Amino acid sequence: MNILIFGPNGSGKGTQGALAKKKFELDHIESGAIFRKHIGGGTELGMKAKAFIEKGELVPDDITIPMVLDVLQSSDENGWLLDGFPRSIVQAQKLWEALEKDGVKLDYVIEILLPREVAKNRIMGRRLCENDPNHPNNKFIDAIKPEGDVCRVCGGALTERADDQDGDAINKRHDIYYDETTGTVAAAYFYKDLAAKAGFKYITLDGEGTIDSIKETLMAQLV
Repeated sequence: MNILIFGPNGSGKGTQGALAKKKFELDHIESGAIFRKHIGGGTELGMKAKAFIEKGELVPDDITIPMVLDVLQSSDENGWLLDGFPRSIVQAQKLWEALEKDGVKLDYVIEILLPREVAKNRIMGRRLCENDPNHPNNKFIDAIKPEGDVCRVCGGALTERADDQDGDAINKRHDIYYDETTGTVAAAYFYKDLAAKAGFKYITLDGEGTIDSIKETLMAQLV
């Protein structure tokens, strides 16, 4: 099974993606992790990507696409969940072309809907667990508010990303995501329009619901 998931930063996309990954034993391919691996390894592509990421800008396609496609091609036989890519209409088109060329079937596309201002507030309140960054911790959401600086799931130490506290950087990221002409929402619409003809299912979720309610809705549609 192969799944593509969309959602703005702060929508709970990582949490829901991790649940789907666990249920179907999929490879969770997250573009940010791919970037961090290359940056940490000091690769040429990683250093080029770092300059754009630090400014809150979209990493160019000639850097991003080779990284992502290489990982998809090496995924295990159970399939993958791709998170954080594509981020533009051009990337969406190129990904679809690559999947068709390689005969790779796309089964589901998930879009989590969340108003822009709500997403921004959630970003500034989220905290990352040292053991698993997908453990839900957010000081501005009562249901997942940690006690002090330890993860509410496993007790691991919590940290905050510097760019999560930078309002200007968040706005830049959301300018890219919510752009309905060339940005990430446009990429989601590309797949939404393609779904019926191409034979995969397009699922939309209300990101303002609780983690459990979103999970129940999602799992009911992933069969």
